[in-house]
Amino acid sequence: MKFNRLLQLFFAFALIFSVSCISDYEEIPVAINYQNGYLITNEGNFGTPNADVSFITKDLSLMQNDLYKANNGSENLGEVLQTMVIDGDKAFLLLNNSNKIQVVNRYTFKKAGTISTEINQPRYMAIANNMLYVSNDQYMGAKYVSIYKVSDLSFVKKIPFTNTAERVVAAGGNIFVQNATYGFGTTLTKINTTTNEIDGTPVSIPNGNINKTIAYNNNVYVIATGTTDSYIYEISPAGTITKNITLSNVANATNLQIDGGKFFYSSANKIYSMDMNATAAPTAPIITAVDGGQYFTLYGFNVLEGRIFTSDVKGFTQASEISVYTTSGTFIKKFTVGMGANGVYSN
Repeated sequence: MKFNRLLQLFFAFALIFSVSCISDYEEIPVAINYQNGYLITNEGNFGTPNADVSFITKDLSLMQNDLYKANNGSENLGEVLQTMVIDGDKAFLLLNNSNKIQVVNRYTFKKAGTISTEINQPRYMAIANNMLYVSNDQYMGAKYVSIYKVSDLSFVKKIPFTNTAERVVAAGGNIFVQNATYGFGTTLTKINTTTNEIDGTPVSIPNGNINKTIAYNNNVYVIATGTTDSYIYEISPAGTITKNITLSNVANATNLQIDGGKFFYSSANKIYSMDMNATAAPTAPIITAVDGGQYFTLYGFNVLEGRIFTSDVKGFTQASEISVYTTSGTFIKKFTVGMGANGVYSN
């Protein structure tokens, strides 16, 4: 596997970026400050502790792979890096098959702590009211949200669920938990972050099964799919559906993102964009991405700061490729990152 060629550059005001690669088999990065860039979570292979994080500068001129190993004595991060959240100077890295959340300094990637208490097949997480909320969903087993203090990582409590606990988002001071996974499920559960109790009855989506839930500007947005059409719902922090857009003749829409007042979503390997105030779905995609098959197409998809990031995970048989586009669909650049790249985060 090829890695980056020797790079050694010095930035003003202590931003030092250096990557050394002297063979086809290893990359030896020098410690840097990871400000003003993008962090890419690389899931790694199930059963192999090869999850890690990559970094790309905001101007897309430089990158570095294996951040955690590079800054923690070649220690493995763990298995199945599902997602990450950033708060203050910390980054929380959720490792599904390692049953832990590794906490690092977001700028140096030095480890700063580990959360493992009441962690069992963790899925997603969000931060609200200085608390970290983590969904745990064991196959044929316990399903719950575990809560921790961001300040000292101590365990606070566990909220049991009778159904699926999947994606977790924060909106208007509340936490919403998606009770749907793999395209099956139609409800969201709201948690009051003052009492840390379930608040009211679940929010029921009238049409379609939920594929993805996100938060934006203190509202919750859900993309759901029916038999032939898909739907985007806007939900207030109180848990009331305030908008419903039908994506006519768009099957199995997913990967909902919002940037610059526009919705972005995908159907198979087609990526679409539409104004948030529009009432009709677009008929033509802005990007046709690599078709990786039923389970791997657009495995990673994010829209950040006027850029679209897509991930081709190559069926988890080799390093992933991240492609970067403008939000109008113009290709900018491609990067080779780690195994199973599944998300991009602004740092």
